[in-house]
Amino acid sequence: MEIPILNKEIQNYIDANLHADLHSLLLKKSPFPEVSMQEIVQQIKGKQVAQKKFPFLLKKEIVFPPQLSLEQSSSEKTAFYKSQILNGKKFIDLTSGFGIDAYYFSENFGEITLIEQNTELLKIVEHNWSILDKKANFINQKLEDFLNENTENFDVIYLDPARRDNQKNKVFLLEDLSPNILEIQEKLLSISKQVVIKLSPLIDLKYLISVLKNILRIDIIAVKNDVKEVVVFLSNENSGKIKCHCINLESEESEFIFEFGSEENAHAEFSEPEKFIYIPNNTILKGGIFNLISEKFNLKKLHPNTHIYTSENKINAFPGRIFEMEVIDSKQIKKKEQFNIISKNYPLKPEDIKKKYGLKDGGNDYLIFTQSKKGKIILKSV
Repeated sequence: MEIPILNKEIQNYIDANLHADLHSLLLKKSPFPEVSMQEIVQQIKGKQVAQKKFPFLLKKEIVFPPQLSLEQSSSEKTAFYKSQILNGKKFIDLTSGFGIDAYYFSENFGEITLIEQNTELLKIVEHNWSILDKKANFINQKLEDFLNENTENFDVIYLDPARRDNQKNKVFLLEDLSPNILEIQEKLLSISKQVVIKLSPLIDLKYLISVLKNILRIDIIAVKNDVKEVVVFLSNENSGKIKCHCINLESEESEFIFEFGSEENAHAEFSEPEKFIYIPNNTILKGGIFNLISEKFNLKKLHPNTHIYTSENKINAFPGRIFEMEVIDSKQIKKKEQFNIISKNYPLKPEDIKKKYGLKDGGNDYLIFTQSKKGKIILKSV
């Protein structure tokens, strides 16, 4: 299809304004009669997002959708990770959006189908896939209508439900998403061996387990310790036990796998700080396995409400940050010293701590303000 925004002069104008103030740009009249300034700014925003989120799309001929579609799209890193888990003959994405996840899954499936009710968005995706030399069945239809008419079975069904209501407010409960997963989960499992659902990183895991049927696995996916997605795998072949995979991409930390329910029977020992201090990554904290992580790595906790661990000997496989530290007195802190400040289960936030002690931020040294069972303590990296 012919897309005016791909005109060479317009593309050159977009590239020349990649670092321009977009609010000021929107107040100007478009220098091109065939496209509005809003359309131009949309492409500039898309390229700005792509630089960090999906750089493989930084090509002249690629067209970017409105901001909301960019926001909910998976990043290149998380999409690639998910694509390595599954393979088969037939894959369908029932809420394809900008198509990033489907693009990566297409590497491991023979036939790809994308369902999208937004006509303009699907046209953009179809155009981009032709530029990327990817083939798929593109169906412009409401998910519910497709499911009512469909007679096929699939190896994997993928969904990334819209997480905003009609007023554009963010929603988190499954019954408030679009589509309502609770209403269609049985239908989905009747036509596929496995259903994969991408959800908000803020979703409550216990809630998920209470409302979804046939959960086989839950992945908590972070990139550089920032939790980006919770992904749920449903299957009729589940054994009743739910495995959770904690993955921190772009780190040297190993994946940690645990079985839901195991935290309830785990016990932690407590100790004052020893030579090494451990802070779990955010996927572990999201998983809520505060005692289990202590038990699995033979570490001791500092306090029941302080999710910091300690040992005399270093445990390199720990999924999080490891420091060699010593306990210091507040009088040993000198003004204008430079530290990275960490505050855990402590009454002051890092900004307040810096003001109180006159510290500068940054450098290679760390101060941890926290509590052990004996009370408030300060730890300094050795």
